[in-house]
Amino acid sequence: MTRVVRETDFPSLKLLQRGKVRDMYDLGEAYLMVATDRMSAFDVVLPDPIPDKGIVLTQISLFWFDILAQLVNNHVITADVSRYPESCHPYAAALQGRSIVVKKAQPLPVECVVRGYITGSGWKSYQKNGSVCGIRLPEGLVESDRLPEPIFTPSTKEELGKHDINIDFDEMVRRIGAPLAEQVRDLSLAIYIKGAQIAGEKGIIIADTKFEFGLVDGEVILIDEVLTPDSSRFWPKITYAPGGSQESFDKQYLRDYLLSLDWDKTPPGPSLPQSVIDNTRAKYVEALTLLSGNSHGL
Repeated sequence: MTRVVRETDFPSLKLLQRGKVRDMYDLGEAYLMVATDRMSAFDVVLPDPIPDKGIVLTQISLFWFDILAQLVNNHVITADVSRYPESCHPYAAALQGRSIVVKKAQPLPVECVVRGYITGSGWKSYQKNGSVCGIRLPEGLVESDRLPEPIFTPSTKEELGKHDINIDFDEMVRRIGAPLAEQVRDLSLAIYIKGAQIAGEKGIIIADTKFEFGLVDGEVILIDEVLTPDSSRFWPKITYAPGGSQESFDKQYLRDYLLSLDWDKTPPGPSLPQSVIDNTRAKYVEALTLLSGNSHGL
C-alpha cells in the first residue's frame, strides 16, 4: 500500500532538525534518521511529495552501506525497527523501511562530489572555460561524455534554501585542512569507482554523485545517504548516447519538467501534475529494483 510521509511527528522524541528530505531525532546515544517523501529540486522543497521515496532512498543507501563497508565505515547502527530504543516503538509503523538509527557524527562542512561523466553544472562549466572546479579537461568533449577518469569536484554545504557552491580542491583544503581533504577525496573516488562498477553490471551508469562524511572519535565515516537517485545521476546503460541529455532513473526527469515552467527556482516551488509524481516514483522504484534485486513491495 502506497503511503505518503511528508513530515514526521513523534511527540515523545526530540526533533533535532528537518532537512530537505530527512527528519533527524536525538535519541541520546544516537540519532534517528527518517527519510520522508519530500522532494527538493534546485534546493527548493516542492509542495508535492513523491510517495514511497523515503523508503527507496533508505533501502538503496542500506544496500550500498553494506557493500562499501570494506572501503569505509559508516554511521549505520541498525535499520531493524524492532531493535530501536524503546522510545521509538510507538512509531514503529511509520519508521518501517524509511529510517535508520545512526551514530552521532560531526559532519564535514563540504559536499564530496565525484563526476565520471560530463553533465549538469560540470557541463556548463566546461563549455565556459574547459574545466570543472579548477580541473582542466580534454578538448572536444560533448555533453554526457565519459571522462578519461573520474574527477573530484567538491562544493560547499549551504543552509537549507541556499545553493551549494562548487569549489576547487585548494579551497576545500583551506576549509578543512589538507590531510582530511586528501583522505575524503581519495575515499570518494574509491567509493564512486566501486559503486559505478557494481551499478554498471546491473545496467545503470552512475554519471556523478555526492557523498557526505563525518567524524566519530576522529575517524572519517560515510554518513547521510549514498549512491541514491537523490544524490546521483543514474542513467540506463542500454540507452546511453553521448551528445545530449540522457534518460534517467533519478530526479533529472523532474528537473527537466520544472525547467519547462516559468519558475525562477525560488520558494515556493510549483505544484506537480499527478503524471509527473507517478513517473518520478516509478523511476525511483525501478532504480531500487535494478540495484538491489528487490522492490521491497513497492
